[in-house]
Amino acid sequence: MIKVLENPFYYLENFHQVLAWISERYDDLLNAEERHFLTIFPSLPQSSRALLVRMVMRKGTVFRASKLVYAEIGSTHEAARPLADSGLIEEDPQLGLDELFDLLQKPEIAKVFQLAAHVRHLRKAEQLEALREEYGAERRFSGWYADSGDHVYRNQTQALCDRLRLIFFGNYHQDWTDFVLSDLGIYQYEKVEFSPAARGFRSRRDIDDFLAIHQCHERFAEGEAVADVMADLPACAADNEWLRSRRSKLIYAIAQHVEKQADWPAAYALYADCDYPGARARAIRVLEKNEQPREAFDLLQSAMQAPESEAERQQLLRMAPRLARKLGHARPPPVTLAQATRIDLNLPPPEEATYVEFVVRDHLHSDEAPVFYVENSLMNSLFGLLCWDVVFAPIPGAFFHPYHRGPADLHSADFQRRRAPQFADALAQLESEQYRATIRANYAAKYGIQSPFMYWEAIDEELLDLALDCIPPLHLKRAFERILLDIKSNRSGFPDLIQFWPAERRYNMIEVKGPGDRLQDNQLRWIEYCAAHQMPVSVCYLQWAA
Repeated sequence: MIKVLENPFYYLENFHQVLAWISERYDDLLNAEERHFLTIFPSLPQSSRALLVRMVMRKGTVFRASKLVYAEIGSTHEAARPLADSGLIEEDPQLGLDELFDLLQKPEIAKVFQLAAHVRHLRKAEQLEALREEYGAERRFSGWYADSGDHVYRNQTQALCDRLRLIFFGNYHQDWTDFVLSDLGIYQYEKVEFSPAARGFRSRRDIDDFLAIHQCHERFAEGEAVADVMADLPACAADNEWLRSRRSKLIYAIAQHVEKQADWPAAYALYADCDYPGARARAIRVLEKNEQPREAFDLLQSAMQAPESEAERQQLLRMAPRLARKLGHARPPPVTLAQATRIDLNLPPPEEATYVEFVVRDHLHSDEAPVFYVENSLMNSLFGLLCWDVVFAPIPGAFFHPYHRGPADLHSADFQRRRAPQFADALAQLESEQYRATIRANYAAKYGIQSPFMYWEAIDEELLDLALDCIPPLHLKRAFERILLDIKSNRSGFPDLIQFWPAERRYNMIEVKGPGDRLQDNQLRWIEYCAAHQMPVSVCYLQWAA
């Protein structure tokens, strides 16, 4: 149920919670500027603190007072004065033409610049370009627009507050709205008991490296020269696996960009120095593109000795015959993969636009053998319900604030290893009837709580009961074991539909392909795995009747 927030300063209360959390757990990692802010901010009047937090939570750093009107704050100008005196905001700041245009409406622009009629009717972007050469110098807002009757403030703390948010969450994809959504009951988080010493960053270097990697990512996204971005990319501490993973992910993205530009030597150098999943296979492909089949084949042979994942092995097997042919080698023997059952349907096209999966679902569905569209939702949710206590176990470093959707090390190479005994105990329940009780109990007790494996909106009690009655526990175990092998890759690729025969306590998973569609690599891997382990799976090829 969505709550009503009675405290009008709820956002300020949340902000203070973050500051207290950081002060208690991260004081030894803070720099002088951050400590000063944590000291001075609580001493300001409530209305001033609220106004600054409102600014922090909004986009940009420059605001007009007329756009900062909040009933609980009262006079914006009065609330701003202590902030300006403390240096946290700047009143009437210097503004370039671009910043000014962000603040003004078109009628105001026409008034400020006395625009001629032919310019007044242009779009704002066109007006900006028309004025840019003549008005290149910065001025204070009052210098641009003396009779506005308004005040303008620049938030001087945005970068600092973004750092504090990063320190609290340990990432940049969560923000202040997480607090509000939690307060309103829209997001619910599992309550994990973790020690006061638990924290996402262990040293100031970790924080600075994260910021540097993030800044490099932003610069690359904005089109800055690759050499300049790479020159500023930090090395990261050797024992910080998750930061090194972020760094590798960025290098991989840069290498892909360079590869698209057909700079084969530079792309190869980047891939070869990158341990992000898939980099080695791309390095082989780049060598091939650069007419170096011998080097590509040698690297492929080395990789085949110890593939990093099923995905890499799949790519290597695909490249091997082509490289062997280029070198005049005998064609490698084909790898025989387990095959899914094939279903061919020829149906009239639907009267209204819809997904082909729904067309097949409705065609195959009957009261005796119901069909559900589940894709990745069902198996992941069953895994999440059975292994709930393991996923949310208070492993050191996995949880360090109350707003975790899942453990911070979920995609780490040692995620399963660090919890091996607990996962073994959870999967052992599949050898008795205990798994049914655990899954049903967690469905009832945890419903709606955030989890990286749960699709609450897709799983109801009818589907849950059918799955538990018709899917043998051995098949669940096989699916769960594969998820744990590579959580990042194997949470996706499941067949689209599942059909149950309750009277016979059996099921079939069905991947649907419409005209011209083909199986994706992750789907092929799941289908091959299911077929190899005698888990019923079919591929349905749908054609439209003439």
